[in-house]
Amino acid sequence: MDILDQYKEVRTYTEQICKPLQTEDYVVQVAEFASPAKWQLAHSSWFFETFVLLPHLPNYKLFNKDFPFLFNSYYNNAGDRVLRAKRGNLTRPTIDEVYAYRQYVDTAMWQLLHQKLDADMVQLVTLGLHHEQQHQELLLSDIKYMFGQNPLFPAYDSDTSLLGQERNIETGIVKIPEGVYTIGYQGEGFCFDNELGVHKVFLHDFEIQKGLVTNGEYLEFIEAGGYTDFNLWLDEGWTWLKQNQVSMPLYWHEVDGQWMHYTLKGFQKINENDILKHVSFYEAMAFAEWKGMRLPTEFEWEIASGQLNWGQRWEWTNSAYLPYPGFKKADGAIGEYNGKFMINQMVLRGASMATSPKHSRPTYRNFFHPSAQWQYTGIRLAK
Repeated sequence: MDILDQYKEVRTYTEQICKPLQTEDYVVQVAEFASPAKWQLAHSSWFFETFVLLPHLPNYKLFNKDFPFLFNSYYNNAGDRVLRAKRGNLTRPTIDEVYAYRQYVDTAMWQLLHQKLDADMVQLVTLGLHHEQQHQELLLSDIKYMFGQNPLFPAYDSDTSLLGQERNIETGIVKIPEGVYTIGYQGEGFCFDNELGVHKVFLHDFEIQKGLVTNGEYLEFIEAGGYTDFNLWLDEGWTWLKQNQVSMPLYWHEVDGQWMHYTLKGFQKINENDILKHVSFYEAMAFAEWKGMRLPTEFEWEIASGQLNWGQRWEWTNSAYLPYPGFKKADGAIGEYNGKFMINQMVLRGASMATSPKHSRPTYRNFFHPSAQWQYTGIRLAK
């Protein structure tokens, strides 16, 4: 598939995600970390306008002089921006204006992509597409969080097929022998800069489970007093639990003795055989401690990944998000993409049911703060 077809496919999928939304749904921001759908639709267009069209398409004119301020995210090199917590205040521009902005950018991008592009330009556009795919997953996660905070628990789409694979198809363990292994992206296609810096690591022999932790297994942890035993928790995790009064995974509710949870299809009974999701790193670590096991490191996960059925949940690892040997940030705003976040974050590996098609690989390094629950996160144990 050429770059123009890739562009059309990605941009179309973003808007398909938003089709079930009503006008009011586009604006709401119920937490600082969860951006409104309208903002994400515009921000992903701003990325192409700012980094591709303005520098590279002659005579391109801004759609709206205020949009760079409204829809920049965290790129200091690209100018001032609205505070993240204030994105939900943008009742204007309207959603119709935002969709018009997307069409304006698309028309200009099609003009550019019909030209003969050099390798650097193809790489830049490809980065923009993968950036948008990241926001597609954020869109789904943020939409779910918004509806999950609504007291009516409305369904995003009662017919959605975005539930993915909810059951483990394998059990047992994978045994990996002690040795020196190669880590990092070695292919010829796209990867993010944080995957580069191919290097060797020494691993002791270890075992890793083929299946992810299920709801039923986690219920046992809850019922055994897992959220009340400070001995199981990291100190920071215990503080987080107490300050936020956490006693179960995000979206879980105990109603008249019945365990329920909010899903994209609405409020439903928890199936104990389904794979657990929406847990923080703190919860994953406490569960592992309770089981007498541990989380794998990101290097162990990468080496074992070829023998695992992964992709249902983002899997917490016990690895801090740090640069690989030789990591170097690109110049300018593009260099702000990953490198400046390499502190106070933990690495997640794999992908999830919300991850966009063609946007996963064994070397992909996702990262979030240990308290994050709203992504489709799960647990795979090792020892």
